[in-house]
Formats: sequence, C-alpha cells, structure tokens
Amino acid sequence: MNIQSYMLQVGQDARAASRKIASADTRVKSTALKAIGQALLDNRAGLLAANKLDLEAAAANGLAQPLVDRLVLGDKGIQQMVAGVLEVESLGDPVGEISEMRYMPSGIRVGRMRVPLGVIGIIYESRPNVTVDAASLCLKAGNACILRGGSEAFHSNTAIALCIRKGLLEAGLPETVVQVIDTTDRAAVGALLKLEDYVDVLIPRGGRGLIERVSQESKIPVIKHLDGICHLYIDEGADTEMAINIAVNSKAEKYAVCNALETLLVAESMADKVLPELDDRFSQLGVELRGCERTLEFMPAATAASDEDWAAEYLGPVLSVRVVQDLDVAIDHIARYGSQHTDCIVSNNHANTQRFLTEVDSASVLVNVSTQFADGFEYGLGAEIGISTDKIHARGPVGLEGMTSQKFIVLGQGEIRIR
Repeated sequence: MNIQSYMLQVGQDARAASRKIASADTRVKSTALKAIGQALLDNRAGLLAANKLDLEAAAANGLAQPLVDRLVLGDKGIQQMVAGVLEVESLGDPVGEISEMRYMPSGIRVGRMRVPLGVIGIIYESRPNVTVDAASLCLKAGNACILRGGSEAFHSNTAIALCIRKGLLEAGLPETVVQVIDTTDRAAVGALLKLEDYVDVLIPRGGRGLIERVSQESKIPVIKHLDGICHLYIDEGADTEMAINIAVNSKAEKYAVCNALETLLVAESMADKVLPELDDRFSQLGVELRGCERTLEFMPAATAASDEDWAAEYLGPVLSVRVVQDLDVAIDHIARYGSQHTDCIVSNNHANTQRFLTEVDSASVLVNVSTQFADGFEYGLGAEIGISTDKIHARGPVGLEGMTSQKFIVLGQGEIRIR
C-alpha cells in the first residue's frame, strides 16, 4: 500500500462526504446512529473476538497495564458504546441553531448560525470505544471524520468500523462520512498531518508524545487533549468522612483515566484527621503512596515523594500526597504542577470554595465531588471526543457543541450601505 496515495484518497473522500453530512437533516442522522447502535449489538460476538486478538497481542508485546486496561472491551464495554451512541442520538441537534438575532440601526438583522467544522481528523491510542464516541459525535454534529486508532486496538477498531459503515449505509449516507484508517503503518499519521486541504481540525488523544508530535508537525488547527494531573485539596474544616470518600473515589474508581486523582493536597489542620484513615483505605486497595515529609508522619505506608512525583500522571495505583499550610499554598501548587485539566476542593467554607473556583485555571474546577465526574457523559454532553486543556474554541469535555462552529448570518430587505 502506498500510504501517501491512500491517505490523499481518504482526505478527498472525507471532504466530499462532509458536504453530504453537513446538509443531512436530524432524522437521517438519528437513523444512522440508531442503526450503528443496533449493528454493535448484532455483532457482539465479532467485536469480542476481535478484541481478544488485540488483548493477546498486547500480552505478547508486553503492553503497559494502563494501556491494556483501556484496551479491554467486554460485554460491559459494548453496552457502554451502544448507550453512548443512543445518548448522542437523543441530544438536540446543534446544526442550524440560530442565536443572537438582533436589529441594527441600518435595518439589517444580524445573528449567528451553528455549523459543522467540516472534516475532523482524530488520532488516538488504546481505547476502542473512542472509535464509536468519535464517529457518533462527528456524525451528529454534521462532520465527516478520519479516525486513526492505535495499532494495539487495530482488530477491535476494524470490527467497530464495519458496524459504523453498516449504520451509515442503512441511513442512505456515504460510508466515507466515517473512515477508520485500515493500516497500522505509522506513516499514516504523518500523512494525515499534511492533509490541510481536506482536514479542518485535528484532535489527538493519547500520550504526551503523540500530542506534542501532532502539535509540532501539523499545519492543521489542533484541539489538544493533554495530561490529566488532577488535584484534590482537602480544606481546613472540611467534612472528614466526605473528604475521605471523595479522595478514595477520585483515585480508585478507575485508575487509567485522565480524570483520576494524581495528587492529594491536605490542609495542615486536617492532616491528622484524614491521612491515617486514607493510609489504611489506600493500602487495602493496593495504592502506592508517595508523600512529603509531613505526610510520612501520618501515613506509614507512604514513601518519600520526589519533585517529579508532583508533576506525574500515573494512570495507575500510585498517589502523591502533600500537606500544605493553607488554601494559598494549595492553589500555588496546582498552578505550578497541574495540567489545567481537573482540580477539586473539599470544603465547607464558601469564601474558600469561591476563591478556588475563581483562581484555579483548569478546564473543570469542582467543589465537594469526585474528580471522576469530569466527563462528557456525566456533564450531559453524551459521548465525548476528549477533554481539551486548550483555551481556544473548546475547553473541557468536548461534546456536540465543541464539534461545531458559528457563522454570521445577515437578513435584510434591500438595505444598501452608504459610507
């Protein structure tokens, strides 16, 4: 296969398909999404068999456990994919929404209309469910998409692509509305980054190396999904039981996710109230603790943390813990080491929670709730394409609205401009 020629054809087909899907009405898009969901259910055995091939290859190649965890599909994973598709189908269609219509002194009416971005290229690793999430969101928002999953999920993504293709054809849409790259050749990524004539936006979703490469090499605008170095700060006077439960859930509900807690910050006055219990709870769960000098006084199971630990995204059962003097030090720590992804405060002090909400510059800032709620589905967005740590266009979980843009529309009755 000539990768350059193949990717050029993919880009051309996507651009042509984007014009079809952009003009498709809500009914057609809903038909396609429901058909994709049904195809996933009907092809359950094939999906599991394909996923098994990927898991066997992962074991043979010594793939890191966090990546293996993300790769697993299973019956539950298939049900979640179907639920995600149907959730997106049930959401309101943003395409064509008109807002901010107003009369101007000249007599014209000016407003904005929400429109698709066009062609979206998405590069991601491990998780096969991303293939369905990305396809669903792009389709509902009227975009064509080019999906390049990781080689470790090749068989799973290929099986999922067949279900997506079936759903598109059943709705009378071009199968090229969603194209899953059918090669593991890494040159395909480089070729995709050069399709500026055909691709409008790129969304890399994976490790820092992938995202840095895409950001540096691409001439196409990029929506970045970077590290999730998430913090939880237990404030002075916080409810002890609440703080402990939130800390445990934030870390251990699921380890290999970007919204998992990586650094716990505890106000000095709360250290003796929460750290001994957390030491016991995390030890029972097999979580390795790395703490500052003060932390070690209250958490016998912990080992000394290095400066690198404060900037680490573990994506596994490891947690760094620091005792801080007060809210000011906690906010300074987050500003220095955080990734502007998700940070939370557990507090009963209204003034402190307001300061935290205002001064912590992250895509999601939470009060008295697990960091694992930082998720498009939990935010009511349906499936998400990722969690953007950018500040332009889309920030936080990127759902339907993040997959669209706006254009000005102007209505008149023959007005002409005279300067």
